[in-house]
This record gives sequence, structure tokens and C-alpha cells, in this order.
Amino acid sequence: MEHSVTTTAGRVDAMNDRARNIKVPDEWDRRGLPGWCYHSQALLELEKSEIFLKHWQIACHVSDIPEPGSFLSFDLCNERALILRDESGEVRAFNNVCRHRGSRLVVDEQGQCKNALVCPFHGWVYNLDGSLRGAARPDSFPPLDKDEFGLKPLEAEIWNGFVFIRFRRGPQPSVADLLAPIADEVAAYRASDHVPTDGIWTEETPVNWKSVRDVDNEGYHVALAHPALQDLYGSTYYDEPFVDGVSRSDGRFTPTKGRRWSVRNYKKFSKPQPFLPEKLCKTWMYWGIFPNAVIAATPETMLFYQEFPTSTNTSVLRSATYRHREEDRQQRVARYLAARIDRETVQEDVQLTIWSNESMASESFEGFYLSDLEYGVRTHHDHLRAVLPIYNLEQAPDEDELVSKNAAMSASLNV
Repeated sequence: MEHSVTTTAGRVDAMNDRARNIKVPDEWDRRGLPGWCYHSQALLELEKSEIFLKHWQIACHVSDIPEPGSFLSFDLCNERALILRDESGEVRAFNNVCRHRGSRLVVDEQGQCKNALVCPFHGWVYNLDGSLRGAARPDSFPPLDKDEFGLKPLEAEIWNGFVFIRFRRGPQPSVADLLAPIADEVAAYRASDHVPTDGIWTEETPVNWKSVRDVDNEGYHVALAHPALQDLYGSTYYDEPFVDGVSRSDGRFTPTKGRRWSVRNYKKFSKPQPFLPEKLCKTWMYWGIFPNAVIAATPETMLFYQEFPTSTNTSVLRSATYRHREEDRQQRVARYLAARIDRETVQEDVQLTIWSNESMASESFEGFYLSDLEYGVRTHHDHLRAVLPIYNLEQAPDEDELVSKNAAMSASLNV
């Protein structure tokens, strides 16, 4: 699927080589998605089906399941995933659904099993490769084929140590092809060798998931809303639009010592690994992945974060941070300080998303009027419109007609 990129001509010279090669108009529509898109239940169901379940999602890092029998469970939009390492060390992904009655096969978010998975409902037993080992009271069933009644596999791919899964096939290519434009830069961090810091955390926030993306997809607000980041990299922050499902941003440390205690000491202690290229040694990097994920890196860590809808006005934030396996005391102190700056930034962004999301239900709000610096928001919205053309309607359709209207609009675009 091709996605158009629209921005002002004056920004073209500031883009990287990928974006420079794209023809853009002198003027572009500065409106974002209409407000009704943020509180429509019918649209949310379409988003779950066509955006979240059909696009790649980061489930974890390989170090979260370090040895045979290690597992991690992951829920998304009424679906349940189970990622585990089998007896040969291979990482596998399945639906976390017992083939007998549909019970959760594992109930913990993360854990370790010895050599088999046992359903807590009736005791059906599965091997770590997903095949059925045996049903409880097998004499009460006809003969069961061990593969036919095995766990249903999910599409999965490992990229730089991150485990991506997809519940249904969709428009994106393989993860390797999708992320090829950033592959060399990410590989420089040797992320596959990282290990967890504090595990995977989640937090519920009272906003539509798109409000989270709208705030995160632009750096226009950094100068005023994020004093620690402004102190850390200030006007050096530079971001690029979404191009074919991927965006990129970076902030290079300013030469000042830092006014804030955490920033001043972080700059003092930051000590990157010797294998990092010089340009990354004093830089914070962010790579956006459509529709809802970011992989980020500091000289000390790699992390991912994402958000999932739980209702039209609630979302779950999910994130995990990973560190170099070999870390000295100075790097550990720098990592602590980086995490402190990041936690402060997250809470600031949460408040911004709440304020922005509130406006979507107000009759007084007439819609976005985007700055040239907010092309990350615009191009993310363009990607959404390419999947669901119903976003183009300025007025909300009837809820019971939304699916059929979207289908008709899609059909007319494909003629």
C-alpha cells in the first residue's frame, strides 16, 4: 500500500534522503482528523479490525523470554497472544486460547514452565512447539490429532531482538522490509544483545488512542511542554514525516552543561558503548512504526512504547526498556538519569493528550490547524486515511452505516 506524504515545500530541504525524493505540494491541508473520529464506537471497532489486528505489533524483546519454557502473554483488542521459547530455543507465537473450551492457556503476563503448557480449566497439555500432548480424560473424546488440535500459530518475526506479531495478515510487508530504511541505524546499537531493566509496564490513560499518537508524532511542543528535553537537546531536535509506515526523529545533546539537575548530571555521566558511531554517542533517537509504536534509543538503552485502545476514550500505554548486557557503574548511573528524564516527559505527554482529547468532544473546537513542524501528525493521519477512507468525512456518519460507507468509499478508490 502506498501512502502519500504532504508537507510544505519549505520543509523538503530539512528531510532526509527518503523524504527528499517525494514530490510534495506547495500547500497542504492543515486540518487533522475530524473530532468525531475520536469518539465513534463503530469506528473504533473498524480500527481494531483493520488497523491493530492487521498491522505488526511489538510484543516483547527476545530477552524477555530468555530460555526454553519462558513465556509472555499479550492482549490486544479482544485477542490474546502467547509468545514462548520452545525446547530448541526457537521463539514461537500462538493464540493464547486452549483448543478445548477457549480458556486462557497461561494466565500470567510472564513466567516459566518446565516442558509443557497445561490449561488451567480442564488440564489439556501442549508441548512447547504448540502441538497437543494430550487431553485430560482422553477416553471421553474420539482420537485427537496432535497437530490438528495444537495451538493456533500467529505470524511472528524477530527484528533487532524485538519480537513482532500480527494477528491477521494485512497490508504491511515483512517487518524486515518495512523497517529496512532504519535497519542500519538501529543495528548500530546491537539491540539483540540487550537485556531487560524493569520488565514491561502498562498504564491506562483516559484518552482515545489517536490522541496519544497526535502528541507523540511532533516535536513542535517540546520547547514549552518538556523542559527537561529542551534542556537536553533543545533546538537540535529534528523529526521526519511518516514514509511508507516509518518515521524518524532525533535530538542531539546541546553543548551546555544543563540547567536541570537530572540533565546536567546525565550529560556528565552519559558514556556510550565504544561500538556506537560518533553521531549516536550524544543523541536520543526515535523511530515511529505505523500505526502505534515507537522504538527509541539513548546511548545507554533501547526501548519500545505503544498504545492500544480499550474503549473510545481509554487506552493502555505499554513500554519496556533494555540495557547493554555489560554495563559499568557510570553507565548504570546515566541510565537511571535518562529514565528519570523520560518518566517526567511521559507524564507531561499524558496531560497533553488529555487536554487535546477533551477538545474532540467540544462544539467550540473547529479542528486542528497544523504547523509546518507538525507534518508527523499529518502524515500519520494520511496513513490512517489510506487504510480507512471513512476518516475523510468531516461530519460523523450514522453509527450503523459507518462500516458500509467505509466499504463503499474503499471500493470507489480501488476502481
